[in-house]
Amino acid sequence: MISTLIFGYGNFDREDDGVAWHILKSLANELGQPFPNSPEEEMPIFQTYPHFMFDLQIYPELAEEISKYQRVVFVDAHTGLVPEDVNIAEVNPQFQKSPLTHHMTPATVMEFTKTIYHAEPKAVLVSVRGYQFDFSRSLSTKTAQLADQAVSSILMWLNNN
Repeated sequence: MISTLIFGYGNFDREDDGVAWHILKSLANELGQPFPNSPEEEMPIFQTYPHFMFDLQIYPELAEEISKYQRVVFVDAHTGLVPEDVNIAEVNPQFQKSPLTHHMTPATVMEFTKTIYHAEPKAVLVSVRGYQFDFSRSLSTKTAQLADQAVSSILMWLNNN
């Protein structure tokens, strides 16, 4: 299999904002890979791909890790600004300014990867509509159903790219 990183991000403690964690866990189960029960547990890295990572947000140092892979799948929640409930979009390296100092986009970290490490893995962002962002580690019913769709879409993308 092509060297692949699936990087999920969001706040696992804020209901649908943690949808990426649930998607990564389902993907690992589908692919027969063990996966921790919570983000506090260490994420195993195996010789087989894909590799999984989960964090609260994208950060500049992630560029070094991304540079080791041929493909990257970013997984996150969205709040409805994207027309599709489950959206897969190609990510091209490009610096994007953000009004928030703690917010970095997949395109920006891909630009860092290209500029600093001279690597340009194929990348996509899979975003899933979130509906509830209360303090909970469970997904809303609607987002849980969309997470299942996202898992199928990611598996299809992995098989076709």
